[in-house]
Amino acid sequence: MSGIAITAQDWRRIKVAGQVLGGLTGAVAVVTAGSAGLLLRQAADARRIIPLAEAPPPRGDGLYGAKFGGKPITMVILGDSSAAGYGVHRPRETPGALLATGVSRRLRRPVRLYRVAVVGAMSSGLPYQVDAALEYEPDVAVILVGGNDVTHISARDQAVRYLGDAVRRLRASGCKVVVGTCPDIGAIQPIKPPLRWLARRWSRDLAAAQTVAVVEAGGRTVSLGNLLGPMFEADPARMYSSDHFHPSAEGYARAAAVVLPTLLASLGEDERPAATVGVSNLEVAAQEAVRAAGTEVSPGKAGGRRVLLRRHPWFGEPRSWFGHKAPVASGAENPGSPGSGAVGWTPADH
Repeated sequence: MSGIAITAQDWRRIKVAGQVLGGLTGAVAVVTAGSAGLLLRQAADARRIIPLAEAPPPRGDGLYGAKFGGKPITMVILGDSSAAGYGVHRPRETPGALLATGVSRRLRRPVRLYRVAVVGAMSSGLPYQVDAALEYEPDVAVILVGGNDVTHISARDQAVRYLGDAVRRLRASGCKVVVGTCPDIGAIQPIKPPLRWLARRWSRDLAAAQTVAVVEAGGRTVSLGNLLGPMFEADPARMYSSDHFHPSAEGYARAAAVVLPTLLASLGEDERPAATVGVSNLEVAAQEAVRAAGTEVSPGKAGGRRVLLRRHPWFGEPRSWFGHKAPVASGAENPGSPGSGAVGWTPADH
C-alpha cells in the first residue's frame, strides 16, 4: 500500500466511498485494496496542497451604514472559514461585511455585525457559536457551513442534526435565519478524480439534507451548490485565493450576491419579484435547490411539508440567470469599486 497504514476508521470511510462510487457509476459497490489506497493517497495529497490556516481572517465586526440613522439591525454570521472569510486580507472583503453592506444600503438602515464563525469549524461546532451569537440578541443570522464536514467525512446525519438544532435555537429567540448550504467541494482544484466525484456527491447529499433540516426548523436556505463550479473553473485565478481552496475577494463577493436576496427576503424587505416562484414538497424542493445555485427554499405559509421554492436574480449579474435578464450595474465590472452595488464595497463611514 505504498507505505500507507490503513486504520479501521480508514476502512469504514473507504467502504462508504465505495458505496457512493458504486452509485455514481452504476457498478457494484466494491472497492479493491488498490482503489482504497488511491483514495487515501489523494486525500493525503489534498491535505498537503491545501494549507492550514496560518492566521485568522480579518473580523469585519462593526457598524455599517451609520449615516442612515435609526436602530441598527443586529446580524451575526456563523459557520466555517467560508463564513469567516479566510483567504482575504481586508475586513470589507469578508462575507459578513459584504452582506452587512448590502442590507444597509438596500434598506437604508444601519447594520451591526458580529462574526462568531471559526476557521476550520464543522457543524459540530455550531452549538458553541450559537451560545456566543445569542449574547448579541441578533435580529438575523447567516450560517455557512458544511465544507469541512465533507472534507473530514463527518457523519452526515449528525452534521445535519447540529445544524437543525442551531437554527431552532436561533429561531426560538426571535432571530431570522438564512443558511447557505454546502457548496460543491468537488469543484476545488486540489481534489482530483475519483476523490472529486465522491466529494461532489457528498456535497450535494449534505446540501439537500441541510435544506430539509433548516426549513423544518423555521429557517430559509439558499443553495451555493455549483457556485464554485463553472464560474470558478473558468477563471480560478480570479475566483480563488492563493491557496486554490478558499474563494478570493471576488469569489466571496459572488457568494454574498447569491445569499443577499434571501437575506433581504427573510427581513421582509425584498420587494423585487423572484424569477421563479413555486410550491413544492420539502424533499423535492431540497433536491431541486441542489441543482441550481441561488435557489431559496423557505417554509410555506400553511406549514407542513409544502414549501416555497424561489430563484432570485443575482445582484450585479449582467448575464441571464433563470430566464431573467439582470441589468448591468454601474461599476459591475469592478466589484471592488464604490459604484458596484450592494456587495463588494464597505461604506466609507464604517
